[in-house]
Amino acid sequence: MSHSARSPLMLFAAAFATGGLLSLMVLFNGTLAAYGSLFFASWVPHLTGTFAALIFLAALRPTRAVVKRPPLWVYLGGVSGGITVMLTSAAMNSALALSGTIALGLAGQMVFSLFADMRGLFGLPQRTPAPRDFAALALIVAGSLILIFYGSAP
Repeated sequence: MSHSARSPLMLFAAAFATGGLLSLMVLFNGTLAAYGSLFFASWVPHLTGTFAALIFLAALRPTRAVVKRPPLWVYLGGVSGGITVMLTSAAMNSALALSGTIALGLAGQMVFSLFADMRGLFGLPQRTPAPRDFAALALIVAGSLILIFYGSAP
């Protein structure tokens, strides 16, 4: 199915579901870290994820979107993924818990995304953030702070 043939509602639902999967991933990895180490919490999901990807590739046999080779820097996703797993595992096992870790992670993603858009990093089209972008960021940060400081009973 081509990118343009997918409905916006389906893409919205997929993005929303990804947020739920991200929360599960942080929970699973944080639990692994509590029983082992941050390195163990990063190594296990990457190994199991590699096996899952190989099974999906073998079963689905997807075609390449573009025959041209990607730039070398895109392979650094695994490095940022490994570091992300270790940092979220450490944060989840702190007073932040799962909800605080996810909330602050979302705020960090939003800040970096706005910066990347403004600068046109990594080949993105350069885009000046609109006031609504900053309003959304302020709401995410405010919600994160409320969740962390007022979200749970003592």
